[in-house]
Amino acid sequence: MRDSDASALAADLLDWYDRNARSMPWRVPPGDRKAGIRPDPYRVWLSEVMLQQTTVAAVRDYFRRFTDRWPTVADLAAAEDAAVMGEWAGLGYYARARNLLACARAVVRDHGGVFPATREGLLTLPGIGPYTASAIAAIAHDEAATVVDGNVERVMSRLWLVTDPLPASKPELTRLAAILTPATRPGDYAQAVMDLGATICTPRNPACGICPWRDPCRARAEGVQATLPRKAEKAAKPVRQGVLWIARRADGAVLVERRAERGLLGGMLGFVGSDWDGAGGDAPLDLPWRPAGEVRHTFTHFHLILTLMVAEAGMDARPRRGEFLPRDAFRPADLPTVMRKAHDLTAAALASP
Repeated sequence: MRDSDASALAADLLDWYDRNARSMPWRVPPGDRKAGIRPDPYRVWLSEVMLQQTTVAAVRDYFRRFTDRWPTVADLAAAEDAAVMGEWAGLGYYARARNLLACARAVVRDHGGVFPATREGLLTLPGIGPYTASAIAAIAHDEAATVVDGNVERVMSRLWLVTDPLPASKPELTRLAAILTPATRPGDYAQAVMDLGATICTPRNPACGICPWRDPCRARAEGVQATLPRKAEKAAKPVRQGVLWIARRADGAVLVERRAERGLLGGMLGFVGSDWDGAGGDAPLDLPWRPAGEVRHTFTHFHLILTLMVAEAGMDARPRRGEFLPRDAFRPADLPTVMRKAHDLTAAALASP
């Protein structure tokens, strides 16, 4: 493709974006950017971290709560770990929340509370990988960095008719995306191509008739756009099993523990549980435990089945693991999704007397 062709494609997409940009709480609209209003790198960074493996619809309310509570990176850096983990509960992929705190504190400690303005500088921060660094550099600082997420991969695979399956084709899709990334308005362009994938070039039933790239799209010309991108077959997910022990004292206090920092659900509040190896493990208290059903949850690499055991504990109970959290300090909203499922299923057992 000639440089003039690439420039024309980028210009067509930007014209479309100027008319059709999605409204998002972290985004500066294209008209405002043209008027000189610059995006806040903190808000761009926070939104990009939240959006990893998560939908825009799910992120909006979390983003508003976070920025209301911690409006600057310095505010977030000074926050208590438990408070941030509690606000993150339900978004999943909890390592992101731990990296969020580490990154905020590094920005304040090492950069005077100001995010680096280049992709290379951003890559030195904890938890910021190539995609996030490119997105922040492009959107917040108008660096001509190539931003490639799942939406962009889909658009590029169809536009260029890339039939090799993902993930092996990702380097080629990134190379092709770089050809189209313009030096002018790269931040708006990055958001435009992501919007195109999210609203027009969708996984199923793409709206080719109103796509600004319908004419040059090679997959549309071949009639195979809905079949791309192709993906290599995934192995079946294994099933893991474990036990949760959920105890309540007469005063309404609930037995909980904070999970180790490393590993799945790291740093999150939850009920005392066994390893997820099917062995069962030992209960944290010698009580007349009774079964209360099971919870099923799917993580990225496996399915999980947790057997729920409930019991009433005396005021003098001394658990071997965990601690009794007072009734007024226990917020189900602070629990990760799998633990909140367990809470909801055993609500009667946990109800205050």
